[in-house]
Amino acid sequence: MEIWYALVDRFLPFAWSHYTFMKNALLAVLLVGPMFAIMGTMVVNNRMAFFSDTIGHSALTGIAVGVLLGFQDPLLIMVIFSAFLAVAISLLKMLTGASSTDTIIGAVSAVMVALGIVILSRGGSFNKFLRFLVGDLLSITTKEILFLAFTLAGVIVLWTVMFNKFLLVSVNPSLALSRGIPVRLVETLFCITTAVVVTVAIQWVGILIINSFLILPAAAARNMSRNMQQYHLISVLITLFSGVAGLLASYYWSTAAGATIVLFAAVFYLCSLLIKLKLA
Repeated sequence: MEIWYALVDRFLPFAWSHYTFMKNALLAVLLVGPMFAIMGTMVVNNRMAFFSDTIGHSALTGIAVGVLLGFQDPLLIMVIFSAFLAVAISLLKMLTGASSTDTIIGAVSAVMVALGIVILSRGGSFNKFLRFLVGDLLSITTKEILFLAFTLAGVIVLWTVMFNKFLLVSVNPSLALSRGIPVRLVETLFCITTAVVVTVAIQWVGILIINSFLILPAAAARNMSRNMQQYHLISVLITLFSGVAGLLASYYWSTAAGATIVLFAAVFYLCSLLIKLKLA
């Protein structure tokens, strides 16, 4: 971290860069951004925005489970719970058919949110968990940044190995099955990965807006790209720019960092729609 601090001090000599929490938050944005951009492209392709939103909202129950088990930091339990939930939704989808997917995901989301709120609000103690709703990017620690770095590395490795399979399954499951690709297993693996990525970033971005940060840059990139390479590159650039600009704006405006970042991403999405309409 000392190297990072030295680089920021040397190349970014601004008032905000004198604060350690801003340096940590900036590094976190640079790590979370590419991770969300990569996953977001396939989430948008697979029309899984509702699924990722459900995972985010269901984190409340993951937090509640962690609290009941006596964990001071519920992150690990949240990740395990989200992965389990992703598998459960995949199995329910398989058993009931694609036509009932939205209904199943909606039902699971409603139950998980209600259960989480009931457990966490017992005894009037819900206020201390409000930071998970809006996020607290400025509170991120060195240890948590290291965890984000390992998560990003894992996503990049998985994408390098599995991208072709993820893409083929999302475009044409029947063709993927004829090529010997275990479609259900690949779909479940992608669902678990999405759940882990969303859950890992929740306490810094916020449950209420995390799905927007996952979807908006990828949706904007899709409106402006002509191939998969451009799609991923533009998504990463939009996510990084939105993240950095939103973080700095939140510092000067004294606003919530996560929500401010999402607003910048929303501006990109609106601009991409205008460009798409103009070129149509």
